[in-house]
Amino acid sequence: MTLPLPLPLPLVARGKVRDVHEVDADHLLLVASDRISAYDVVLPTVVPDKGAVLTGLSVWWFGQLADLVPHHLVSARPDEFPAGLQPYADQLRGRAVLCRRLAMVPVECVARGYLTGSGLADYRATGGIQGHALPPGLQDGSRLPEPVFTPATKAEAGDHDENVPFAAVERAVGAELAAELRRVTLAVYARGAARAAERGILLADTKLELGHDRDGVLRLGDEVLTPDSSRFWPADRWVPGRAQPSFDKQPVRDWLDASGWDRTAPAPELPPDVVERTRAGYVEAYERLTGSSFDSWLRGG
Repeated sequence: MTLPLPLPLPLVARGKVRDVHEVDADHLLLVASDRISAYDVVLPTVVPDKGAVLTGLSVWWFGQLADLVPHHLVSARPDEFPAGLQPYADQLRGRAVLCRRLAMVPVECVARGYLTGSGLADYRATGGIQGHALPPGLQDGSRLPEPVFTPATKAEAGDHDENVPFAAVERAVGAELAAELRRVTLAVYARGAARAAERGILLADTKLELGHDRDGVLRLGDEVLTPDSSRFWPADRWVPGRAQPSFDKQPVRDWLDASGWDRTAPAPELPPDVVERTRAGYVEAYERLTGSSFDSWLRGG
């Protein structure tokens, strides 16, 4: 899907995946595109239906997590959007949400339950992850003794997020809020991992964004527990010591790594087979986690 749509709302931000439109002083409309990024670079190739998968999964997870932490979602139904958006209902269905405006906390809240990605690189260099001591002998894909909170700074578009120690978060937002970010992140990870395990999926890690509403309530924002913000692995194919098959954008990362790309913009076009495998993984993640067909989300979102 090509964005931005010519909506009768101001476009206030364009992220790697989502376009953000202002509805009023308290509400935003988030529209998820089919753009895909890797290593903080938006790729020139889109993955069909990706935005709808991200939206549908986030809506489902917000409901699953509501007793742990409130969220920003108001509605994902186009017939409940402002009246001026009704002519665009078909384009918005399944991929747009009306949400509360939040003052976002300037921290990427990351929880890791398995050793992979930048956590693996840190472990190989230091024997731990961002100050969390770990036992020797762990491999790519090893389960950690317990999940850990490994925050990062939020980067501007085109820059790279930077992993930081917990003390840096305390300095940035204060000790009380830092502790709450850690508590919420680990609670969401634990709930997400348990729900995923029921569906035969391992949640290797996940990234959350949180912010305060006008009343000071800390809420989940953006997306949650999607293939863009998390690594999902099929439990029956998990074998530590190698890269794991996944339901996320790992096929894209693997192809880019093998291509010789230096991780700076512009990125190369993805071949059709990588696009199709990535789309299939996203859709399978949605269907296995929610227990519902993706087509039903597209029809009823």
